[in-house]
Amino acid sequence: MNSPSHSISRRQFLHGTGVALALPFLESLSPRRALAETDATPRRMLAICNNLGVLSDGFFPETAGRDYRLSPYLEELAAHRDDFTVLSGVSHPGVDGSHSSDISFLTAAPHPGGGGFRNTISLDQFIARDIGHLTRFPSLTLGVNAKAGRRSLSWTESGVLIPCENKASDVYKKLFLQGSPNEVEQQIQRLKLGESIMDTVAEQSRSLNRRLGQDDRERLDQYFTAVRDVEQRLVKAQHWERLPKPTAPIAEPVDPRDKADYMGMTRLMYQMARLAFETDSTRAITLLLDSSNSPTIKVEGAKITDGYHNLSHHGKNEKKLAQLDAIDRSHMRLLGELFTDLKATQENESTLFDNTTVIYGSNFGDANKHTTDNMPILVAGGRFRHGQHLAFDSENNYPLPNLFVSLLQSMGLEHERFATSTGTMTGFEPA
Repeated sequence: MNSPSHSISRRQFLHGTGVALALPFLESLSPRRALAETDATPRRMLAICNNLGVLSDGFFPETAGRDYRLSPYLEELAAHRDDFTVLSGVSHPGVDGSHSSDISFLTAAPHPGGGGFRNTISLDQFIARDIGHLTRFPSLTLGVNAKAGRRSLSWTESGVLIPCENKASDVYKKLFLQGSPNEVEQQIQRLKLGESIMDTVAEQSRSLNRRLGQDDRERLDQYFTAVRDVEQRLVKAQHWERLPKPTAPIAEPVDPRDKADYMGMTRLMYQMARLAFETDSTRAITLLLDSSNSPTIKVEGAKITDGYHNLSHHGKNEKKLAQLDAIDRSHMRLLGELFTDLKATQENESTLFDNTTVIYGSNFGDANKHTTDNMPILVAGGRFRHGQHLAFDSENNYPLPNLFVSLLQSMGLEHERFATSTGTMTGFEPA
């Protein structure tokens, strides 16, 4: 911090910085805004990232347009052909960083592997900022084998990671288990304590403000605004604690004990996402399939003999490619199950699938080479004109953030830009 007439001790500086860093974490963990408003057909988003991608030859169709021929992997989704769009030749401008690129999957923040990198707000949190107050949880951040505190698709406006929920049973409890009256009151007291902390933080920062230069005062003014927003959220969250949670439509899931049951955990997380949307508990969910942090996984009908990450560095080895092919096809089948389940869930005059946009893809175009261009992306549901392959330039990629702008607008959020977007996505139109 720079002040022309006053010096600030290192301890004061670190204290002020610590306060600023702690704020987004508190914001992301607050159980979340006020009472739901009536919305007959809410729009939702589920974004899924497999951070080791897929084999491009199996995923991308050879032809473009609406009469394209399904690729081998998309054949697994043939029953839903008219209800998804596959994208090729897209990427996030400036996003590189090898395995670090997964943290920019929904932020599009450039150079995530560079020194001094600071992430930006993710798409789900952008949505939650606008409509998160309509549901008990502004968003849910899920993971399969996600490295705790290190990997996530969800990032606050201040660039702070929101940890993943890795256990389906924990998600279930959050959605459906109310707790005893005493536990509810204890939670409300914790919320009130959080509100008191925000008051203290604001008062300490005002004292610091008097010793700062103009530029730093402006930064701190922005911080005060954020503090007030957190206080409001904490107050409103108290209402949700006393409201009964929805009745659980299924029994509590049993979490697989073995990280090798990667596909089983993925299926359960898809189920939790569907239940969260079905009960209108949230309208924005992210799911990180942390394949890089997964061991030799189990795949029905196939024998996998090596770790997922090692397989991704296949070097064109036929045995490794065959195992990756089995894994990729299993992913597509699970995605098809999710689509079927969403379609089977009625919601007024439509289905949950109609009102949910599902994005499935990867930060890697080629995990073997660690390239981040030509990202494999599939978009389904959400009342778009699907049934097409939008093939953009494989050399000069089209900006994927344009898809995010189209999605935001389809949810009734009138934003013209997101991250490095240049507008809405060409050829991707509402139904």
